[in-house]
Amino acid sequence: MATTDLKAVELRLRAMLDPYREHLVESKIDSRPVLRRKRAKKGDWFAGVHPIEGAVELALGPMSEQPELLDESSATLQRHKVSASAFRFTQIDETLASELETVVARAFLEYMKKD
Repeated sequence: MATTDLKAVELRLRAMLDPYREHLVESKIDSRPVLRRKRAKKGDWFAGVHPIEGAVELALGPMSEQPELLDESSATLQRHKVSASAFRFTQIDETLASELETVVARAFLEYMKKD
C-alpha cells in the first residue's frame, strides 16, 4: 500500500539516505539541506530531501551528469523525475521505494568515484 501522508513520504525518502550519512557531511545549497563529501566544491553534492508545497523532492546530484543511472528504471519511477537531478513524490509504495534505493546506491558509487 502506498504511503500518501507527505510527512511519511519525506521520512521514507530521508531513510534512503541514511546508509550514506557516515561517509558524507550535511551541508546546504541554496538553503536546501544536502549530503556531500567533506571539502566538496560549491556545486558538488550527493543528495537531499526537500518538502515542497504538495509533494516531497529527492534531489540526486549525480543524476544530472549521469542520466544513464536511470537506464534500467521503470516507467513509474521515471514519471517522478521532474528535472535533471530531482524526483517528486506525493506518495510512495515499497516497490517504488526499493527501485529508488537501487538508483540512489548506484548514484552514491558514481559520486564517490569523483573523490
